[in-house]
Amino acid sequence: MDSRELAQFIEARDGISKPWLLVLLRLTKLQERKDTTPPEAYMEELSALHQELMNLGEWWVGREDELLNP
Repeated sequence: MDSRELAQFIEARDGISKPWLLVLLRLTKLQERKDTTPPEAYMEELSALHQELMNLGEWWVGREDELLNP
C-alpha cells in the first residue's frame, strides 16, 4: 500500500483523529523517498517518527479491540 492508498484508507475510516495512523502515513511517505533522501536525513526523520510513536504511550491498553480491529 503506497502513501496515497493509505491516506484514502485513513480518510475512509475517519482515522485523522488516530495519531498512530498518522505516524504510519508519515513512515510510509518516508520509505517512498528513501532512495532520494541522504542517509543522515533519513535516519533523523526515522528517529523522530520512532520518538513520536513512543510518546503515544500505552493509552490503547484495554481498548485493543475497539482501536485496532476495524
